[in-house]
Formats: sequence, C-alpha cells, structure tokens
Amino acid sequence: MVVTRKGQTTIPAFLRKKYGIAEGTRLKAEDAGKGILFRKIPNTIELIGSGAKSGTVKEMKRLLDDMRAEEEV
Repeated sequence: MVVTRKGQTTIPAFLRKKYGIAEGTRLKAEDAGKGILFRKIPNTIELIGSGAKSGTVKEMKRLLDDMRAEEEV
C-alpha cells in the first residue's frame, strides 16, 4: 500500500470484501501500539436490536439520534 500526500491509501480488495467495507463505510483508526488498527463503525441498520437487553427505550432512542447525527456529517 502507498500513502498519498494527503494521507490517503487504498485498502486491498480482498480485505474490503472479507470485512464488508464498501464505499461510504466509516472506519475508526486506533493506535494498536505496534501499528494502526482500523475498525468499522457500525451504521444504524447494523445495530438494530443489538442493545435490546442492555438499555431502556429512552437510552436506545438517544443513541440512535446520536448515530444519525454523526452519519449526516
């Protein structure tokens, strides 16, 4: 992989396919000590039902509103 002047790079196709990274997928870069770890940021659809046993309806609505606001950016 090559990093451009703007700090951009291309993730190889086999890795994009393996991890379900498509155009528009948001990633988070984390310092893993010996390198950089990229994690997918789940979108609203992927999180449906994920907190059903651990949060109240009010908390879930707040979290969804926060996520929707982030996706608009």
